[in-house]
Amino acid sequence: MKTILYGILVWLVPFIIAIPFYSPEGTLLVDVHFFKTVMIVTGGAIGAILLIRLFSEISDQYVRNGWMIGAIWLIINWILDLGILLPLNGMDISTYIGEIGLRYLMILIMSVMAGYIAENATNKTKIRP
Repeated sequence: MKTILYGILVWLVPFIIAIPFYSPEGTLLVDVHFFKTVMIVTGGAIGAILLIRLFSEISDQYVRNGWMIGAIWLIINWILDLGILLPLNGMDISTYIGEIGLRYLMILIMSVMAGYIAENATNKTKIRP
């Protein structure tokens, strides 16, 4: 349950932070590259913090858990975007995938990487991906 809640937070925190960057009419008020940078950094930071919290409660199978957490968070973020973000901005699915959707693969990459780091730290062995 905590994994699902954290997956929602990984999406919700950047969404809330994005709100002041838009006018009431939905126009972006800052440079698009600056905005995207803020979103990537914010999403990465909140994801890292929540991964640390989740992995502190895991005692084994770190890599497997990394894959599971990453996949769950990835799916949650895609579903929330498709249900909320796309209707708000009127973006078509192919544009979304190219501009936003593929970036969410970093969620999976970070989570699996955290699993490998935890596994290596626990076993003091080198595990290759």
